[in-house]
Amino acid sequence: MKGQLNDYKYIVVPKRFEAFKIENRHQTSTMVKHFFALNGFNAVYEDVMPEDLANNRCLGLTADLLDNSSLFTTKTIIVLRDCQNNEVFRTIEGRSRSKEFRIAYKEAIENSFASFKSMDYAYKPKKEVVENKKEAPITVSFKNDIKSLENKPDSKVVEQEATPENQTYKDRTPKPSTMTKVDKVEEMATEIETKKPVSEPQGSLLYAQPIDNGYQLIDSTPKVIMKLQKTSVDNIFLADYDGKNGMVYKKGDKWLLEYSENGKTQQKELNIKF
Repeated sequence: MKGQLNDYKYIVVPKRFEAFKIENRHQTSTMVKHFFALNGFNAVYEDVMPEDLANNRCLGLTADLLDNSSLFTTKTIIVLRDCQNNEVFRTIEGRSRSKEFRIAYKEAIENSFASFKSMDYAYKPKKEVVENKKEAPITVSFKNDIKSLENKPDSKVVEQEATPENQTYKDRTPKPSTMTKVDKVEEMATEIETKKPVSEPQGSLLYAQPIDNGYQLIDSTPKVIMKLQKTSVDNIFLADYDGKNGMVYKKGDKWLLEYSENGKTQQKELNIKF
């Protein structure tokens, strides 16, 4: 089983599985994406795909949730299909006897994901994908091969692009500058806004600001450090932290952030003021 999914860079999660009539029924899409992220996969929603995946759907597998539930037991199976709709992987059947639907589907999906625990997933591009890059255009300069005409120096430069797709010829002869030298240059100060890396949440006080279906945590700057999405369970949130998917939950008097990084589960303590 190890290495079985290493050829695929992404897991595409639908907003609505075929087993349901409405989007994210019982938070099934949210849970499937979350558990893939916890197991080291790069899971994305079907309507928010990165550019390389949008250009080449074969970089990813599409997840489907099979619902085999009976009257008293919720049963789920996760199926992964490639860009040709071929089944690549199928999990064990996860089960739950909880009477509350959201809790039941969460437990069943989590049990199904036991199939990924020993997989040791790490994306490795296929050789043919790496080597099959578009040939770079060839630029040829004839600067030193131009002969003089009528005994006059000629500094003409041409640029030629020669690929199977393009055959172009451009005149790159330098043109006289119309700019004149200025003795005095006035200094100007320009304020440049640069992106700063997201600071570590541990230790610093974070303020919970209500947003749709959850909160955003901001520091004293103020700057948004992460976003929390409510779940059906009290004091458990799905977290978007520094581009990573994780979970924030309360344990005793402490708030903890748990997320997956390089295939390993990381945990940080948060200081949150709601």
